[in-house]
Amino acid sequence: MKHTLAVLALNKPGVLARISGLLSRRAFNIESITAGHTEEPSVSRLTLVVQGDDRVIDQVVKQVSKLIDILKVEHLENNVIERELALIKVKADPSQRSDILDIVEIFRAHIVDVGKETMVVEMTGDEEKIDALCAVLNEHGILEMVRTGKVALVRGAERVKDR
Repeated sequence: MKHTLAVLALNKPGVLARISGLLSRRAFNIESITAGHTEEPSVSRLTLVVQGDDRVIDQVVKQVSKLIDILKVEHLENNVIERELALIKVKADPSQRSDILDIVEIFRAHIVDVGKETMVVEMTGDEEKIDALCAVLNEHGILEMVRTGKVALVRGAERVKDR
């Protein structure tokens, strides 16, 4: 089962390497990891998606919490907004473009680049929605794709707080 963790850390070199190194040494599988600064420039927020049962996730939270420069680790379970970004380059000769445009509109995605024989689609949404778009675009020929991994926030006034 996949679990989402929010990690607040000091914005210092090596923090991401320490986290990924710890998890790989302990044989925990990282499905995705995203990182960026927060509303406070000195603090970074990392969103980790880790696979495992509840016991594994408890261990991940405890181990990551012990690392230097980590301020808070929280398992995000309920009432969470989750999104990914994907850029998908698809074959698009002139005869196929209207079909691709229709697909993009249905999924509320955007065309961000058009070339002689290609189009690049930008999609923001949950993992399942992006997977569904990819399945449909695959019929036209996906040439390249990149996905950000998940970012997540708790809904409402709740927030991951510093300890």
